[in-house]
Amino acid sequence: MYDVILLTEEQYQDRTAAPDDWYVNNLLTEDRLVQEALEKRGLKVRKVGWSNPTFDWTQARVAVFRTTWDYFHRFEEFEAWLGRMEQLGLSFINPLGQIRWNQDKHYLKDLETQGIRITPTYIIEPGTQTTLEALHQKLGWSHTVLKPAISGAARHTYKLSPENRGEHEAPFQALVAKEAMLLQPFQNYVMETGEVSLMVIGGKYTHAVLKVAKPGDFRVQDDFGGTLHPYTPTAAEVAFAERTVAACSPTPAYARVDVIYDNEGQLAVQELEMIEPELWFRRLPEAADRLAETIFNQLQA
Repeated sequence: MYDVILLTEEQYQDRTAAPDDWYVNNLLTEDRLVQEALEKRGLKVRKVGWSNPTFDWTQARVAVFRTTWDYFHRFEEFEAWLGRMEQLGLSFINPLGQIRWNQDKHYLKDLETQGIRITPTYIIEPGTQTTLEALHQKLGWSHTVLKPAISGAARHTYKLSPENRGEHEAPFQALVAKEAMLLQPFQNYVMETGEVSLMVIGGKYTHAVLKVAKPGDFRVQDDFGGTLHPYTPTAAEVAFAERTVAACSPTPAYARVDVIYDNEGQLAVQELEMIEPELWFRRLPEAADRLAETIFNQLQA
């Protein structure tokens, strides 16, 4: 019987990395820090790929999503797996209902109704008969970002302008025929100041990083040349991140709040990640210890 299963992609379950493979080394380091912190508390821990066909999931008390960064490419398979785990009675940290809520960016509108400022967002439901030109005329937006409601790592994320909307019409039609899409006005401050990620463990802020896109791009992910920088947030930024997490019920054991300054110069949530966020424990290993303590306390309760 395992106390905690750390969920990953199958390719990372028993992976070792070459010294110059920084991406995999970072990933393995993050998971190792969490596993060691849990084991220090006497818990039996194993790292398992969520899609592993041979693992006996009845041998797990709880599972924690860590580096399952392929789920949005295999969403139907992932949903079926979640259903099977629910039938088996496997518990998750964070809970399953919260995971399902957070995997679809419709959650942004829910946060907005809770009084949390978000990047202005218009949702185009699957099967909607419209065009990009019609949407921009309706909303009065000139430069925008188009993305799927379920995505990660900037999958099918496009910056649109009056000059390039036509070339994105066919991809948009193919996408919206089968999945919900989000349209948001482009936030100019992202190009100037980047995006701040604030980690919140057990409802309390632990640390932050600044993500900056490479010159000429707007995507801050390292997949697209974005860079990571140390960051000390203001008291207002910390309070905003903690208030965002507090709007969720129950309070998640871990979350990452990605914030920007919007076109009106106000703090706004870009994304709230509670499924498999990169939490940059390598920047503050003590935060992995806090997560382990939070998980330990939940198991004790």
